[in-house]
Order: sequence, then structure tokens, then C-alpha cells
Amino acid sequence: YTSVVWWCGVALMGIGELGNFAAYGFAPASLIAPLGCVSVIGDAFISVIFLKETVRVSDILGGALAITGTYVLVMFAPHTTTHITALLIQYYVLSWYFLVYLLLEVLVFCILLYVYKWRKVKHIVIVMLLVALLASLTVISVKAVSGMIAESIKGQLQLIYPIFYVMLVVMIASCAFQIKFLNQAMKMFDATEVVPINFVFFTASAIVAGIVFYQEFEGLALLNIFMFLFGCLLSFLGVFMIARNKPKIKQDPDFIAMDKIPRKSHTDKVQPEAKTQTYGSLAAKLMCNSASRTHDES
Repeated sequence: YTSVVWWCGVALMGIGELGNFAAYGFAPASLIAPLGCVSVIGDAFISVIFLKETVRVSDILGGALAITGTYVLVMFAPHTTTHITALLIQYYVLSWYFLVYLLLEVLVFCILLYVYKWRKVKHIVIVMLLVALLASLTVISVKAVSGMIAESIKGQLQLIYPIFYVMLVVMIASCAFQIKFLNQAMKMFDATEVVPINFVFFTASAIVAGIVFYQEFEGLALLNIFMFLFGCLLSFLGVFMIARNKPKIKQDPDFIAMDKIPRKSHTDKVQPEAKTQTYGSLAAKLMCNSASRTHDES
């Protein structure tokens, strides 16, 4: 917390997410979500500059595919913008197709949560599906909150309606639980596996949310829909190629219990260092001291 670079990073992340939040108020959710592949491309190039990572052929090909896919989906995505008002959100919330969608989503979420928590099935697809289902609600609520704030700034006050605060609570709660499950996934699996799968699932859930709740594909030509999905597919392939690696489930580092060391009854644990063969420098020192005392007593 005393690092200036760390605080600059946090500030930049905050500004970026604020811009992403604002974008949902001015463009369809099905257009904003796939553009997240730009951040993956940026990560790949920034890691080369700052982390001195080597550029692979798959990085170049993946970046080209992602850029091409982004161009295609932007060209054929729905560009009609709807003024998001509180009354419109209330109408969408009470529509029968959204209520059916919400019921199915809650049912699937409960089943996946049961399998993950009580059946102890720690599979990455299950965790990422939990995140994606939450992300669907996040996208709906973020666009609603952002749109109503934008309308309020324009002069049509929307903050006096209860639906604004309902959506605000849904946004905060869904974001918090997303972070929780994502953190669990990052602990259990490698980032090269979590990042592309999360991007694909999040984008798919955002597109479905935009179609079901905001009816963003209504009146869109069949060719536009096909080319939009084709652009998304190219972006997905590009992201997978950039993040391609041999993902492995992360293993907890080995720890040496202090009570395993002679004359030590503590339950603390010492993490071994990479340069030592067995116990690590602290444990090795303790063992040496213990051996010396034993030798002196004898």
C-alpha cells in the first residue's frame, strides 16, 4: 500500500471501469461486452513491454483475429440507442419473457451452486458459469443505472424512482459475488485458463441479457445477426490464442509444520524457499540450533 506504482495502477483501473460503466448508458450491451477483447490484446502487448515476456506467433495471430472480429462485430452490431428511463426499466422488468429468463437463471444458478458447494465439484466450467449468470444481471443493472444517470444529467430526473435504487443494489450485489467466484477460480486454476473462458462466458451472457431484457436485436437483419456472431467467434478464437498455454490446477505450496521440527511444538507453518531443498532457511536454522543443543547436552 505504500507503492506509488500500485496506487497508480488502482487509479487507472478505476478510471477504466468508470468509462466502461458510462459506455453502457450510450450503446447496446451486446456491443459493449465483446469489446472487452481489446483489454486482452492490450494485456498481451503490455506484458511484453513491462514484464519482458516473449512474443509468440500465437499472440500475433490471436491479436489479428481479435482485431478483425472486433471490427466485424462493431460494423454489424445493433447501433440503435434507447433512452433508458425508470418507466421503461419497470416495463422490461415486468415483461413475461424476462421473468421466464430470470426464473430459469435462478434455477440453473441454484443447481450449479449445489454442485459446487455441497458436491464439491471444483470444475472451472461450473465456476465460470456461476460468474456468467451473475454477469447477466450485472450487465442489465449496470446499463439501467448508467442510462438513468445519463438521462438525469440531461435534465430528466430518474433518481426519484425506486427502480433506480433496486437496480443499484442488484448491480453492487452481483458485482461482489462475481468477484468472489472469480477469486476462487484464480486460486484453483491458472489465469491463462480463467481469462479466456471468463471472457467468452461473460460476453455470451451480456449478449443474451441485451437480447432478452433490452430487445437489442429487434428489427435487426438476419445477415447482421450472422455477421455479428461471426465477429464474436473470431474475437473468442483470438483471445484463446493469446492466452493459450497448458493450464494446470494450481497446487498449494508445500508448508512445513513447526511441530515436525525437534523440540518445537508450535503449529505455525514455514513456507520453503526456492533455493533450499527441504525446509527453507528459517526451518533449517531452527533444526540446526536444535541439533546443536542436543549435541551440547550429550
